[in-house]
Amino acid sequence: MLDNQIQISMNGRGRATDNIYIERFWRSVKQEKIYLNAYENGAELYAGLEEYITFYNTKRPHQSLDYQYPAKIYEENLCI
Repeated sequence: MLDNQIQISMNGRGRATDNIYIERFWRSVKQEKIYLNAYENGAELYAGLEEYITFYNTKRPHQSLDYQYPAKIYEENLCI
C-alpha cells in the first residue's frame, strides 16, 4: 500500500465506529422495509426505499436525537 501511496480511509486502523451510523441506517432499512415487502422489480424497490427514507427522516423518532426527527434537527441547525 505504501508503495502505491494508498491511505486507509478510516480515522485509525480497524476503527469500528467509522461506519456505525450508515451500517445502523441500512440495518433499519432492511428490517423495517425491505424484508417485510415483496418487490416485483427495481422500480417498486426504489419507490419503497424513497418512501422509507422520507419516513425515517421526518416521522420516525430517533432515540439518539432525544426522540426527535432528523429533519427537525437539520432544519433547526440551518438557522445557526
